[in-house]
Amino acid sequence: QVQLVESGGGLVQAGGSLRLSCAASGRTFSRNTMGWFRQAPGKEREFVAAINWSGGSTRYADSVKGRFTISRDNAKNTVSLQMNSLKPEDTAVYICAADRSLYAGVAITTRTLYDYWGQGTQVTVSS
Repeated sequence: QVQLVESGGGLVQAGGSLRLSCAASGRTFSRNTMGWFRQAPGKEREFVAAINWSGGSTRYADSVKGRFTISRDNAKNTVSLQMNSLKPEDTAVYICAADRSLYAGVAITTRTLYDYWGQGTQVTVSS
């Protein structure tokens, strides 16, 4: 059974940092783009960051560019999201995902191309 399990969420004050991790099991995703999305109450799920299979391509939403960094460890089948300078508007459930394509040269940002999803981890940023 394929699973993506997120961890590292929590409550932090504005300006603080958190590091999210996503562990994959059931199959390897070393050939797939991995991404992070987030969903706030009453809002649609939105793209946050993605990294292609080799780590050579990363993409970020404009709202997090310069503050968040995505990375991956293919040997451990994990992907991480370092979040710095957090703002109250970053409050959401953060969800890890893996896309369907293999060996993509460019990280995929389109939500509909992701086939595997985790349950999410809550991030709350207080002002």
